[in-house]
Amino acid sequence: MAIEDDVLVVGGGLAGATAALAAAERDVRVRLVSHKESTLRHASGLIDVLGYTPTGEGPLADPFSALADLPEGHPYERVGAEAVRDALAFFDEIAGEAYAGAHTDANALVPTHGGTVKPTARYPTATAAGLASDDRDALLVGFATLPDFEAPLAAAHLEAAGVPFDARGVTVRFPGIERDDAKVTRYAHLLDRDEPVETAAGESTARAALVETVRSRLEGESRVGFPAILGDDSADAVRADLADRLGVDVFEIPMGPPSLPGLRLEDLLFDALSDAGVRVTTGVPVVDYETGADGAGSSGPARIDRVTVDRNGSEIPHTADQYILATGGLVGKGVQSDRERVSEPVFDCHVPHPADRYDWFVDDVFGDQPYARFGLPVDRDLRPLDADDALEFANLRAAGAVLGGYDFAAEKSGSGVSLATGYVAGRRAAEGCR
Repeated sequence: MAIEDDVLVVGGGLAGATAALAAAERDVRVRLVSHKESTLRHASGLIDVLGYTPTGEGPLADPFSALADLPEGHPYERVGAEAVRDALAFFDEIAGEAYAGAHTDANALVPTHGGTVKPTARYPTATAAGLASDDRDALLVGFATLPDFEAPLAAAHLEAAGVPFDARGVTVRFPGIERDDAKVTRYAHLLDRDEPVETAAGESTARAALVETVRSRLEGESRVGFPAILGDDSADAVRADLADRLGVDVFEIPMGPPSLPGLRLEDLLFDALSDAGVRVTTGVPVVDYETGADGAGSSGPARIDRVTVDRNGSEIPHTADQYILATGGLVGKGVQSDRERVSEPVFDCHVPHPADRYDWFVDDVFGDQPYARFGLPVDRDLRPLDADDALEFANLRAAGAVLGGYDFAAEKSGSGVSLATGYVAGRRAAEGCR
């Protein structure tokens, strides 16, 4: 017997979680299934809407000012600017005090671990004191056992970028860690638990030893930036304690994968899913699906009747009235490529070469036009389209990085697209339940 729900979301990243939460608000039964761990743990935790236009203009102070000029087929063009605003407001309600920048259209400029400045719409509160628009001098602190963050180099890059403050970087030893292969969670847990550590002056605690190490390096700076390893379960308390002891503001600098801010965002979203009554099953790839006609005697698109997931070798059928595909792009394996073709592996939806759908793609070789990333073309209801621009399925919507028509890396729009399209897909799916 199949497990029955009203809305079934396939994929557990930002788009899938947002879709499930948006659908659950409409009082329907929602289930989320995913194959692997969420890619959120590899993400920066920043919520970017649009940092640069597809033609490279930017950084943008107001991302919404550029939405109307996006090319046809871009995910934001599909859902509309008001839906993007609604999705951000929805995220603000979920994130609460964990994120800053709420209730504004403006981008903030957030320094990254490479010393670049990223325009972003919502950012963890832990990064708020480090914004590049702040004119207070900053000391960046790196650790010898954490080579992914070269603090002196990052500081030099920030100054070269023209930030309105003096940035200086130092590299120190992290108390209690001697190996350079320690996981970022090891740093975080040492500070969370304030574990005892050995120092040159004798035994201390992790936080006290770190404060003493950093205090001696301060030269009048009023804020100190650390790589994003300042605690996990008690991150806010760790940061506040360090700031109090140092007498300066303390902020985190977003890092590459694995990312503690990404893990914190994942925890925040999955706690919200639990509170909303969404049933979540992970580690279960969709291995098959069945379809039927969209109504008796219908000549329209087929409906997905059920999907089958593999749970530890057992095939478990799931049925729903509406389905949402949010499996990610090439990184998340939601889109796959080989020598023969590019494909969507769950429902075998049509994935065109960008030049097949967007006539402006061919001009990209001359460097003056945007690149349309591989992904699904969709209508304004986010329903995937086949090669003839007809609906693939009557009851399927797609959201997030599985969509085509944009280049999230160049535009700095990845999490914003996931959030906006996930929100719209979830709402439309719930409204479409019979």
